[in-house]
Order: sequence, then C-alpha cells, then structure tokens
Amino acid sequence: QVQLVESGGGLVQAGGSLRLSCAASGTIFPMNVMGWYRQAPGKQRDLVANIISGGRTNYADSVKGRFTISRDNAKNTVYLQMNSLKPEDTAVYYCNLMFRNRDYWGQGTQVTVSS
Repeated sequence: QVQLVESGGGLVQAGGSLRLSCAASGTIFPMNVMGWYRQAPGKQRDLVANIISGGRTNYADSVKGRFTISRDNAKNTVYLQMNSLKPEDTAVYYCNLMFRNRDYWGQGTQVTVSS
C-alpha cells in the first residue's frame, strides 16, 4: 500500500513563494518518478514538474524559471519550491508517484494566489 501525504499549500499574494512537500510511504520501487500536477476549476489536471530517481527534471513551460522540483530519495519525499507566484498558478496541486507502470496520487493541496 503506497500513500502520499502532501503539505505546504495555502494563500499567498502574487509575487510570493510557497513550498510544497510530499512524503511517500509503503513499498516503493527505487526507480521511480515523482512529480506535481495541478488542476484549476473546470480544467484538466496538468503536469507541473517531475523528477526521476536519478535527478533529471522536467517542467511545464509555464513554470520554468519560477518553480524548482527536488527530492530526497532517502526520505521518499519530493518538494516543489514555487517562486514569483501568479494568480494563474491557483489550483489544487497533486503529488504523483509512478513506478512499474502504476500511478499513485496524493489527496491534493490547495494553492491560491491573490492579485
């Protein structure tokens, strides 16, 4: 049983910063991909950023240069540092863990950026 627990969402003014964390527990294959997706009201869930266990990262164009994803493999934890936040970053952010062709999701954490 794999579980993902997210923390760090909240309300912030435009231009501010937030840091999201997601800790995974359970039986986890060492070669995996951890990432963050987001879903705004009435929109589909989209990839924000992901990072493989070896450290290679991938970002959505809309967050490049503003967001940084990192991970601590020893703790099975992924982080998302979000800087220069914009109102359009407002969404529910979901943590994702993928290995052996299976996806696991966190419960989601709300990020609201006021203008």
